[in-house]
Amino acid sequence: MAKILGLGGLFFKSADPEATNQWYARVLGIDVQPWGVVFTPDAAAAHPGAATVFSPFKADTDYFAPSDKEFMFNLMVDDLDGMLARCAEHGVEPVKTFPDEANGRFAHIMDPEGRKIELWQPKPIE
Repeated sequence: MAKILGLGGLFFKSADPEATNQWYARVLGIDVQPWGVVFTPDAAAAHPGAATVFSPFKADTDYFAPSDKEFMFNLMVDDLDGMLARCAEHGVEPVKTFPDEANGRFAHIMDPEGRKIELWQPKPIE
């Protein structure tokens, strides 16, 4: 029986794809290529507790606010404090931080086009 193996890609429209790629490279340190980015499963596998979540939210959720987009990115990080420090160096401050949770640590930032990004440091499986 055929089955889904995981998320194969995330594609979105941008008013200025080149500037958007440059922002993600500069602020978040993502190795952006002209065709996009590859996140290898090995990188996530090196951090026990990391996984990809596929989850629809109710249409009236305010969880994505202040973004008015219909989606939000969740990017796994290995060091949330370090990533937030990197963001601050580029003038990007979190719009929300959370107390540590059972699944790890979270913070929200916004990209220059108003998309919310949830940064997630997975809690290691004990």
